[in-house]
Amino acid sequence: MPLLYIWRHPKPLAAAGICFGQTDMAVDKRKLKRLANQIQRYVRRQQLPKVIWVSPLQRSLIVGQLLVQHGFECYIAPELIEIDFGDWENLPWQQIAKQQIDDWCNNFAHFAPDNGESLQQFFTRVEGWLKAKMTDKPILAVGHSGWINAAKMINAGQPVPQIAADWPRSLTYGELTVLEFIM
Repeated sequence: MPLLYIWRHPKPLAAAGICFGQTDMAVDKRKLKRLANQIQRYVRRQQLPKVIWVSPLQRSLIVGQLLVQHGFECYIAPELIEIDFGDWENLPWQQIAKQQIDDWCNNFAHFAPDNGESLQQFFTRVEGWLKAKMTDKPILAVGHSGWINAAKMINAGQPVPQIAADWPRSLTYGELTVLEFIM
């Protein structure tokens, strides 16, 4: 069965209270190195291939670049990028109109902020990448909490959440998720 090993990127700087998905936020270099070292040790212990997929956002990409210095192959996949919050990107949550947040919560699967992507569109993108990449070889990646949660739900056969309360908690920064796919 195909396995996906995916780590959530380290915590970005200045992310508190900010709506960000595809905003390219900086991360403390020590945290990036720490995650790269953690992945390297895990791969060595588990005897996994030294091939990593990353999103083009620096909080994921730089981890892959650091791993290249330790003999990894690194591939950039735009499909691994986090959900696009469109015009909400990089705004403090408090500056987003309450009515817009209510509209999103009331139509969670299909609402998209202006110039953004709906959860349904996001799930379609995640599922497309998973289907294209899942083979009998393990896949290693550094990704984003929303992307990982969507992959977990797709793997469990769950539909796109219709209400916000059905969305799972955010993953811890640096957390490893291992998914065994039946696709």
